[in-house]
Amino acid sequence: MDVRTNLRQQQQLPLLENAPKAQKTPAQKAIRKTFKGTAHLARLLPTGSVLTFQILSPILTHQGRCPTHASRVITLGLLALCGVSCFILRLTDSFRDERGKVRYGLATFRGLWVIDTSLKLTPEEKAQYQLKFIDLFHAFASILVFAAIALFDKNVVNCFFPTPSEEAKELLMRVPIGIGIACSILFVLFPSKRHGIGCPLSKH
Repeated sequence: MDVRTNLRQQQQLPLLENAPKAQKTPAQKAIRKTFKGTAHLARLLPTGSVLTFQILSPILTHQGRCPTHASRVITLGLLALCGVSCFILRLTDSFRDERGKVRYGLATFRGLWVIDTSLKLTPEEKAQYQLKFIDLFHAFASILVFAAIALFDKNVVNCFFPTPSEEAKELLMRVPIGIGIACSILFVLFPSKRHGIGCPLSKH
């Protein structure tokens, strides 16, 4: 009897799908937008370039000492290479071919230049991936984010500024923070819809 009673009570309960949507408070809406914006920000940060930089920076700078002029030049080359990679990666995009495999390409003003297959897109499909102003904005902003991270690296700072003045120390502390906050807000306000290298498409 108890089992039958429970079944009847469950059948009388309204289904979750048919239940009316609960009204969200302004605070809940703000939290939801914050989490959504944080997801966009995490996807747009140049994590691959930063990881490469953090691995090679102590080695190339000799733990920040930079005993020779060549070590400084090599460190500058590392910074330039990582910055360029941040810029280029933000201009990549991906799509699924007829077999469901993810293909990557570089967005240009003429459309998507597919780089990992000989597949040719139709003019209509290429037009969907044309390079836009927002893409260039994200690319340059990614370079700024990487520059801010590099300025927080003690090895780089000690290499190029072995004995900084008090004003220089204050600038090295505040400038990266300002860049990070500004780019974070802009990334959230103007998110990118591209799924480039490092941000692949979902399975569905």
